[in-house]
Amino acid sequence: MSSRVALVTGAASGLGAGIARALAAAGYRMAFTCRPAGTLPHATRAALAEHDPDALAIANDLSSFAAAAELVAAVELQRGPLDIVVHAVGPIVVRSFAASSEADYRAMIDGNLGSAVALAAAVLPGMRARGFGRLVFFGMNGTHVTQPGRLMSLYGAAKAGVVAFARTLALEEARYGITVNVIEPGDIRDKTATRDEARLIKADNPTGHAGSWEDIADAVCFAVGDEAGFLNGMVLGVNGGLVNPHE
Repeated sequence: MSSRVALVTGAASGLGAGIARALAAAGYRMAFTCRPAGTLPHATRAALAEHDPDALAIANDLSSFAAAAELVAAVELQRGPLDIVVHAVGPIVVRSFAASSEADYRAMIDGNLGSAVALAAAVLPGMRARGFGRLVFFGMNGTHVTQPGRLMSLYGAAKAGVVAFARTLALEEARYGITVNVIEPGDIRDKTATRDEARLIKADNPTGHAGSWEDIADAVCFAVGDEAGFLNGMVLGVNGGLVNPHE
């Protein structure tokens, strides 16, 4: 098992769960978050146990700087210095702007951009002190060029903010041995489907089929390795060549 500790947020289900499984299989010592009163962490913890029986699950919604600081402190107390953070949390509202509420706006900005900022503020001081860190954030397909998508005005704006924030961190933190990269998933129709299963799902991208959690997880593993120190400020579209917005 690696000495590296990795945290995946929002890994009780969906893509986050798959990413956590892949990192555990690669030998990282794992921690992950689940949403309080949300999907229980038992299935992910059981899947990780084969590779990391001490995998840590923490209920935390990253709703504030204080919540993010508590999360990082808890992980480091129980697992050791935090080297890798994969921020997979990202609520979505698919709704026209005319039908959106102030609560929708708050949920999109706070849940996507706000949580990313709070988590970075909590974890970066320790990474700087140790001279190593890997941060991976998630955009929406096309957000690095602010490509618009119908019914996604608030979500798209929040994800574009995440990408801009991450790429700026990449400039500022590289001298400390920290890389910051972004994954933009697209055409992942079934977030629990394996790569073989996804190839049987028709989709409107150049490959003709949907992607899988394994495709996303492989991209994350690629970005967080010790040898990936020159991969910085990267926005990697995992989308089969799809150019349109898709979540």
